[in-house]
Amino acid sequence: MSAIGVVSSCSCLHSGVWLLKPGMQKMSSFGLHTAARCAAKDYYEVLVLGGGAGGIAMSARMKRKVGAGNVAVVEPSKTHYYQPLWTLVGGGAKQLAASARPMGSVMPKGVEWIKSQVTALDPDKNCVWLENDIKVSYKYLIIALGISLHYEKIKGLPEGFNHPKIGSNYSAQTVEKTWRALQDFKEGNAIFTFPNTPVKCAGAPQKIMYLSDAYLRKTGKRSKANIMFNTSLGVIFAVKKYADALLEVVKDRNLTVNYKRNLIEVRADKQEAVFENLDKPGVTEVHQYEMLHVTPPMGPPPVLINSPVSDEGGWVDVDKETLQHKKYPNVFGIGDCTNLPTSKTAAAVAAQSGVLDNTISLVMKNELPVKKYDGYTSCPLVTGYNKVILAEFDYNAKPLETFPIDQSKERATMYHMKADMMPLLYWNALLKGYWGGPAPVRKLMHLGLK
Repeated sequence: MSAIGVVSSCSCLHSGVWLLKPGMQKMSSFGLHTAARCAAKDYYEVLVLGGGAGGIAMSARMKRKVGAGNVAVVEPSKTHYYQPLWTLVGGGAKQLAASARPMGSVMPKGVEWIKSQVTALDPDKNCVWLENDIKVSYKYLIIALGISLHYEKIKGLPEGFNHPKIGSNYSAQTVEKTWRALQDFKEGNAIFTFPNTPVKCAGAPQKIMYLSDAYLRKTGKRSKANIMFNTSLGVIFAVKKYADALLEVVKDRNLTVNYKRNLIEVRADKQEAVFENLDKPGVTEVHQYEMLHVTPPMGPPPVLINSPVSDEGGWVDVDKETLQHKKYPNVFGIGDCTNLPTSKTAAAVAAQSGVLDNTISLVMKNELPVKKYDGYTSCPLVTGYNKVILAEFDYNAKPLETFPIDQSKERATMYHMKADMMPLLYWNALLKGYWGGPAPVRKLMHLGLK
């Protein structure tokens, strides 16, 4: 998230839905875009794959360039989620409903919404294939398909979520179970996990730990809790300045951090979590839990694996400065589905959207892109119900802060920015294609100091 409101977490707010609540399935009547199960046309000047933060933001920007009716978004989900709010939903500070809006209400007017799923990409022929063997061609393609959650790669999940005491802030279907598990906590281990894969919003797995600690202190249960963060990583956070600050929080609040521990099995009926020791192949540890928060393994969307547009890992292969595809000049990528070497957050999407807008504008004029993305991303590290450390950094894991203060300090102002300002900025600026990250704010701030 960014200062002045860039959003935290997860970029492509694309839900991997099991059971959408009935109230969230109703389509809005005031979105005046065209919507059809299949494409109304078989060709669009700009075709966008994905209706998450990156896809919606770029479709709004592209509509202003090429006109209504010439842009389409392929997205099967009926609901658009502002996922950065789910940390607070899991901690009981916000309601899930506040994070959800009908997809139709965020789709830009005049942009066609193709309610289907991409099944194959053929960039050599400038087309994609949708369900029911429908072919749609394009002049320019923007890939914004987000990242896929893989609970099933942990033995015992997702069926384990049918039991109490276990939740996950990464899914609309499980985030409220996190809050329930926290409320029902009596005595024992509260365990929070970080998987051995790329993830969106890398700070989120530990944010809920800090909120849980605060809640248990507030309710007088903290003395009966052993709070444990089992992470597959070797550090608590990638940027040293913020890692040092977080380690102080961990020490002050008597939290336990176990590095190089990867969750491989959940025995929900026994309330047991099994971890592999990544430093000792074949060695596992079993922990009893009273509360378990699972961050699932993640990976590229299946349609991108072995796709012509992807690298060996399945991520869209784009230039890290321009977001233009390395092989196909009329193909672009944004957000979590790309191989950009930065944290996968919606703050990163905001910064990327401004650069990509510039890149595509120049490509349309047969000119070379000039504006460069520096890897800016952000994560408001929630450390309590009124405390946030606002981490902002670049490709080199160097702080790239917006405000003329030490952002490694816990601040109530930054909490209110995350909880109250950022959602407003997300819905009213980023998704409408008017917010390209905090760079202009940062420049003004620093000019004001001279």
